[in-house]
Amino acid sequence: MTEPPDSSSDVRPAARRTARWIVIAAVSSALAALALGALLTNIFERKQEARNPFYRVVELTDSTIDPAIWGKNFPQQYDDYRKTVDMVHTRYGGSEGTPRNPTAIDPRRVVAQSRLEEDPRLMRMWAGYAFARDFREERGHAYMLDDQVFTGRQQAAPQPGACLHCHASMYVAYKRAGAGDLIAGFERINPMPYAEAKVLAGNHPVACIDCHDPATMELRVTRPGFLEGIRTLKASQGVRAYDVNRDASRQEMRTYVCGQCHVEYYFKGKEKRLTYPWDRGLKVDSILSHYEASGHTDWIHERSGAPVLKAQHPEFEMYSQGVHARSGVACADCHMPYERRGALKISDHHVRSPLLNINQACQTCHKISEAELRDRVYLIQDRTFEMRNIAIDALLDLVTGIQRARAADSTAPVVAKAQRYQRAAQFFADFVEAENSMGFHADQEAVRILGNSINFSRLGQAVLRGERVPDAPLEGASGSAHQLPRAARPAEPIDRR
Repeated sequence: MTEPPDSSSDVRPAARRTARWIVIAAVSSALAALALGALLTNIFERKQEARNPFYRVVELTDSTIDPAIWGKNFPQQYDDYRKTVDMVHTRYGGSEGTPRNPTAIDPRRVVAQSRLEEDPRLMRMWAGYAFARDFREERGHAYMLDDQVFTGRQQAAPQPGACLHCHASMYVAYKRAGAGDLIAGFERINPMPYAEAKVLAGNHPVACIDCHDPATMELRVTRPGFLEGIRTLKASQGVRAYDVNRDASRQEMRTYVCGQCHVEYYFKGKEKRLTYPWDRGLKVDSILSHYEASGHTDWIHERSGAPVLKAQHPEFEMYSQGVHARSGVACADCHMPYERRGALKISDHHVRSPLLNINQACQTCHKISEAELRDRVYLIQDRTFEMRNIAIDALLDLVTGIQRARAADSTAPVVAKAQRYQRAAQFFADFVEAENSMGFHADQEAVRILGNSINFSRLGQAVLRGERVPDAPLEGASGSAHQLPRAARPAEPIDRR
C-alpha cells in the first residue's frame, strides 16, 4: 500500500524563506530608520549651526582693535584674514617677494617689486615728487601699514598723519583723539607729523573693527573721509543728509566698506583734511574739474614747471563706471566671494585678485571655463596696457617740448598754456596707471580716459608749435569735447599714497 506524500517537506522551505524575508525587511527597516534619524539629526545640527554662526568666546567692544581677539569668535574668517600675507602676482598686479638687506631705517627683509625699475618712464612722469623715488607693486592688506611706514617716500617728503587714514586701523585712534567724537579725532590727527600720528594709530593694518559693528557684526563705514565723501556725492545727486550707515543697503555696503580706502583723495588746506573730491561726481573729468575749481596742486613738475596732480588708487571711482557696478555686483562679490563651510555661508576674508580664485569669484555668474575667463580678463588688460603706454609716451613728449620752450623763454604764453594741458594729460594717464585693475573694473571708461590723455598731450604739443587751440574750462561732461583747464594755484608738495 502506497503512503501519502509528506507535505511537511514542502512547507518547511517555504516557511524558512518567509521568515528570512521578514528578518531582512525588519533589518532594512531598522537601518532605514537609523539612516533617516541620522539625516534628521544632521539637518537639525546644521540648522543649529546656521542659527549660531559663531560661539561667543570673548566679549567684543567698540574698542577691541586686535583681529586676533575677534578671531576667537570667528576663527574661520580670521584664518582667511591672515592669508593676506601671501604674495602672488597676476599679469598686471600683485607681487612676489623681493629679498632685501634690512637696515636701521627699514627692517623689512622682503619687499614688493619696484614699479620704477619695471617702467623707468614713471620717474620722468613724476619728476620732483616722492613717487619718483619709491613706488612698488601692491601687496596684501597684511602689509598696508608697514609698506607705508618704511617706503622711501617717507624720507623724500614729510608726510602728515592724514596718510594713516587708509593704512592703519584708525577707528579707535580717531575716537580716542576726539574724546569719543570720530570726526573731531580725524581733524586732530590729520595735520600731525606722521611719526606722532603713528604712535596714536598703533600697529594694526585694516582690522575687523573698521568694517564690522562688534555688537551685531553688521557692515559699517568708519573712515571719516568716506563718510563725508559719500554724503557730498549724494548731495550732488539731490540726496540730502545721506548717512551711509543708515541709508545704504547691505549689498551697497559690500562695496562701500572697500571704497573707504580704494579711492582718489587729497589733503585739503593747511589742516591737511583728507578729502574725497566727489562734489561733481566720480568720473575723472568731474574730479579734475573739482581740482580746477579748488586750485589744488600736488607738486610742481621738476622738468616742465607745470602745477600737476598725482592720482591715487581710484578703484571705487573706476568700478562705479563699469558693467559690474551697473549689474549690482559688489566689490566683495569678486574679491571676498561667499563660500560654504559646513552649514555656514561666509565671505572669504582672504582678500585678493579674483584671478587667483576664479571658481568662486567668477564662475558663480559666468558659466564658462576658467581658462576662457582668464583669457578675457587678460585681453582687456593687454589692450588697456597698450593704450597706457601710448598715453605715457605722448605725455613725456609734451614734457620734453615744454622743457625746450622754457629754456628758450620761460615767460612765453605758450609755456603756461602747454603746462595746463600737461596737468590734464598727466592726471588722466595717472588715473588709469594708479587704478589697480589695469582697466578691468571699467574697460571702456579706462580706454576713454587714456584716449583723452593722449588728446591733451597732442593739444599741448600743438600749442608749442604755435597752433591755435581752444582755451576754455574743462567741465566734467561726457569727455567728447575736452578743452583746456584753467590754471591752478601751486601748492606745497605733499606725498599722498
